[in-house]
Amino acid sequence: MLKLFKLLGNKRLFILLMGLILFIAVMGFTLGPRLNLSWPEKFLKDTVGFVQSIFYKPTSYVAGLIEDVSNLRSLQEENEALKIALSHYTRDKARLNWIEQEYIELQELSHFTEAQKNQYNYTYKIAQVVSVNNDPINRTIKMNLGSNDGVKVGYAVMSIDGLVGTVSRVSNFTSTVKLLTTMDAKDPNSNGISATALGKENQVFGIVETFDHNKGMFLMNKIEDSSSLAIDDTIVSSGVGGAFPRGVVIGKVKDIQVGEYGMTYTAFIEPTASFSDLKSLIVVYTPEVLE
Repeated sequence: MLKLFKLLGNKRLFILLMGLILFIAVMGFTLGPRLNLSWPEKFLKDTVGFVQSIFYKPTSYVAGLIEDVSNLRSLQEENEALKIALSHYTRDKARLNWIEQEYIELQELSHFTEAQKNQYNYTYKIAQVVSVNNDPINRTIKMNLGSNDGVKVGYAVMSIDGLVGTVSRVSNFTSTVKLLTTMDAKDPNSNGISATALGKENQVFGIVETFDHNKGMFLMNKIEDSSSLAIDDTIVSSGVGGAFPRGVVIGKVKDIQVGEYGMTYTAFIEPTASFSDLKSLIVVYTPEVLE
């Protein structure tokens, strides 16, 4: 019996010693410089990754479900807003179609001529600035559209920001544009612009006919009633007289004062268009070019 205990004790010692040697060998193997993982490490990582994926998928599903539930209210509100916007669009589209049809019928009943029907059917062409004349008295620019492109003297020229000037001379391939900054009511060769306020077309009327170089603003004169005009109103061309197209932005109201003789009012208009560093222009073709 004593021999048996000694034998078992020796075996345990032997197994413990072999385990310690194996442990040290594995540590030395794994801690050494190497590029690839050992198969035990690969097995361990794959096992841990598999277990993590088992727990991650349901956890992420539950988290996503909770997030979807929390977003359900906002989605419902957004859906309601879209429905309202769609109903407004449908209503406005039907209303505009009805107005258009009524307008056509009124034209027919009033025996409108083709010229009257096409009065405001403007077309537009893009032009590039080729040169600038910085004469302070008669500042002009030259663009690369001319008579071969259908351009005529008097056509309005604008930038993407607003009205810039009118065509004063035309050659075959180029045209000269006289800028609005040269406007002067005292000059008999200077044409005024019939103007109104955007959204108040039936309430406001005046003539933009002078540019004040000191203030850098247009003067809109002959306003009979200023009660409907307000600071920051957008001033646009009214199209009355036919010299300038209807609805082109000129600027914004910055001040309103009593006119020279106290009978009318004058509004100071800050231009929306820049008159320096112009590169691209838009020529407004009047309907007669289409005939």
